[in-house]
Amino acid sequence: MCLNQTPALQQTCGPPIKLCHEGRLSLGCYIGTAALVLLPSVPQIYFGIVPKEWGAVLWGGGGPVLYYALINLIIRFILRHNDYQIAIRASFLGFIGASSILLICFAPNAWKQFGVYGLYMAFFHYTEFLAIAWSNPKSLSIDSFMLNHSWSYAAAAVVSWLEFILEIYLLPDFKGFYYIWLMGVVLCTFGEVVRKTAIFTASISFTHLVQHQKSDDHKLITHGIYAFARHPSYAGWFWWSIGTQFILLNPICILIYTVVSWKFFHDRIYCEEYTLLNFFRNDYRTYQETVPTGLPFIKGFILE
Repeated sequence: MCLNQTPALQQTCGPPIKLCHEGRLSLGCYIGTAALVLLPSVPQIYFGIVPKEWGAVLWGGGGPVLYYALINLIIRFILRHNDYQIAIRASFLGFIGASSILLICFAPNAWKQFGVYGLYMAFFHYTEFLAIAWSNPKSLSIDSFMLNHSWSYAAAAVVSWLEFILEIYLLPDFKGFYYIWLMGVVLCTFGEVVRKTAIFTASISFTHLVQHQKSDDHKLITHGIYAFARHPSYAGWFWWSIGTQFILLNPICILIYTVVSWKFFHDRIYCEEYTLLNFFRNDYRTYQETVPTGLPFIKGFILE
């Protein structure tokens, strides 16, 4: 239900109801980079200053990559230490989000869904950081972006890109079933809303890694979305991850992501609930009896 985090940044944050310095910095870099990439690019492309061939939209003369490189130089010149690490990651995600919007607007139809996928990816990873910055700044770190989640997570993303590209060239008509990939948009949106609602509801009790020692402010959260699912943050992430592959119309990765994600959360919830039962004992056992995990066919650690 609730996770722990890697070592926290040195805090300049106030109460959770007020966005801390790191959160404000990241928000400015995320939105600022996206705006600085989009605002000059769209008129250039629309009025033909940059060739309208879709590859030139992103890589053509004076295009978004050059804007992004300039933004990075400015960030490197102004900021240092943790502020630089936060800003460069938020700026990167803003660039990915803006580039994805350009793909949606100007790429051939078969590639538009990759832009939708990129937009969801950038938004998910940035809002992971922003949500923690808002709700639990004490546990905030650069790892809160979840960009370095694990090697397996990165490998899964690369495999999905390779499948998409191969099928674009080998089975181009297959990517045209828009009503299917729009299901992915629904799944990703649903998963995102559920996960972020869980983070905000748990507030200071939510962190990103399994906690093995109970802290003084760690409370059992059973209200709000936790009244309907014991692990809504996992449920949201589960459906979001599968949704990304529906957006890409990757049949192989839809199957792989479903199986691997289910196994990951099955094992994670089993271990976590063992810890939660030690923390909260009968209170958590009663909670287990009345509220499901929120993930299909996953019961968690049940005391017989």
